[in-house]
Amino acid sequence: QMQLVESGGGPVQTGGSLNLSCTASGGTFSKYVMGWFRQAPGKEREFVAAIMWSVGSTGYEDSVKGRFTISRDNAKNMVFLQMNSLKPEDTAVYYCAARGRGGTIGSTKYQNSYDYWGQGTQVTVSS
Repeated sequence: QMQLVESGGGPVQTGGSLNLSCTASGGTFSKYVMGWFRQAPGKEREFVAAIMWSVGSTGYEDSVKGRFTISRDNAKNMVFLQMNSLKPEDTAVYYCAARGRGGTIGSTKYQNSYDYWGQGTQVTVSS
């Protein structure tokens, strides 16, 4: 049973940056595909970014491409989401997720393909 704990959220102004972290425990981290999702008030949870086992295989939701960067440190059991040029529409609770099976990078956007979820961290971008 893997546990995921997010951190790094908070308030930030438009154009600012935040670096979210997710620390995993209870599993062989390097064998998991890791993803970030977000849920804004009154909206469905949506895919943000994902990273395969091997560094360099990443995928992003269109609205965050060029602004957000996902990375992982398998030695520390951590995955990160560097968020730059933040906009008010990025305001949401951000969730870290892990899945034990591979598949294509395109399949990482499907929430039901993930096995474990964190509790989320709030990001609030003010204009």
